[in-house]
Amino acid sequence: MTTTTLTGERADLLELLRTHRHFLRVTVQGLTDEQARQRTTVSELTLRGLIKHVAHTEGNWARFAVEGPFAVAPPQDEAGYAAWADAFRLLPDETLAGVLARYDEVAARTDELVGTLDLDASWPLPEAPWFEPGARRSVRRTFLHIAVETAQHSGHADILRESLDGQKTMG
Repeated sequence: MTTTTLTGERADLLELLRTHRHFLRVTVQGLTDEQARQRTTVSELTLRGLIKHVAHTEGNWARFAVEGPFAVAPPQDEAGYAAWADAFRLLPDETLAGVLARYDEVAARTDELVGTLDLDASWPLPEAPWFEPGARRSVRRTFLHIAVETAQHSGHADILRESLDGQKTMG
């Protein structure tokens, strides 16, 4: 699928998603695995960890758009919390190239869904302290949420990169 095959709202959603993914990817251009793994602030966040998290989160929300609330339900046990924490950090065998390749796979799947799903369909949100009880989210709103999440983390990544070597995404 290409952007030219979609028009109107769907084309706008794709452009929004692709724009913010691009800004996130720019933050790691030219970095070694060691640089991308480096903590540059007091936070636990690293550039590779952030990209891994964004890919994981986008994948979960894309699954929500298709399958419903279990895809974004909060962890319920120790194993679930450990898996959630691992989505933020790089495991010893993970590389920047591998994380970016996984992100490309997730993005391609989301882009396909933007072109095919009923944007007005909706699912209930799972019970969680950060969701209003009984709330629902449309597929349209889900794709917007993915874009907002990506944009927010692009800003975080920009700060991490600037702290690493002074490079700025936008200037």
